[in-house]
Amino acid sequence: MLRLEARWFIDVYRSGEDMNPILLELAELDFNMVQAAHQEDLKEVSRKMLTKINALITTIDDVYDVYGTLDELELFTDAVERFILIAMGHQCNGSAPRLYEDIYVSLLSTIQLMKWHLTPIRNKDSTSFGPVILGHAYFFVTNPVTKEALDCLEEYPNIIRWSSMILRLADDLGTSEDELERGDVPKSIQCYMNENSATEEDAREYIRSLISTTWKKMNEEAGAASSTFSRTFIEIAMNLGRTAQCMYQYGDGHGVVDRETKKRILSLFIHPVPLETQP
Repeated sequence: MLRLEARWFIDVYRSGEDMNPILLELAELDFNMVQAAHQEDLKEVSRKMLTKINALITTIDDVYDVYGTLDELELFTDAVERFILIAMGHQCNGSAPRLYEDIYVSLLSTIQLMKWHLTPIRNKDSTSFGPVILGHAYFFVTNPVTKEALDCLEEYPNIIRWSSMILRLADDLGTSEDELERGDVPKSIQCYMNENSATEEDAREYIRSLISTTWKKMNEEAGAASSTFSRTFIEIAMNLGRTAQCMYQYGDGHGVVDRETKKRILSLFIHPVPLETQP
């Protein structure tokens, strides 16, 4: 998100009357150099674990929420459980496989809800995507890995909780209407409407206020001097919240590839900033 904002700032600064051409050229060169580095990183990441995790989470989430029957999901969950046990058996350090257990518990919970035909109003306070992806991000950027931080990860720390909650709520604001039409479960908006006999607009306004309140909590957590996590990881967690609000600002910017999302990705990773020729 910070680099995407930098791209916007460059375009705005270029049109300003007090523009400094040397400063502008420096900003353009910096953006293009960092973009080139990102392109090299993408070539590696696209073939590695993080992309597989993203694909796994997205696919499983859609299958469970919309398309799977009870019998099919029970079979699938059994397969996932066997996969986790095999993975744990091949790992000396059980921390990474432990993250997969969160997925399994979520899947098993969904099946139990289907079996008893329950639709709880407050069955979770965040998306399952956030903790899983941030857990993997921790191991990508942390060296050395401390036992204190690992113990903290097990307890679902606030920096992950608040970031995941913003992702959950921003997702609901952008996608709930389309997902309900596809047969998905009620989201936070519909839950609030049901609990408080509120209109959809009132519910959306309440969810926006929750996002604002959660940002205050996350900023406070990020600024705490006693944090067990590195500044790099904290910035990644905060950036997940920023990305969520950007992605779902005008609707489902993740599941439906609209023009705005495509434009942002191209400007961030593909199209360099055109260098202005100075007289």
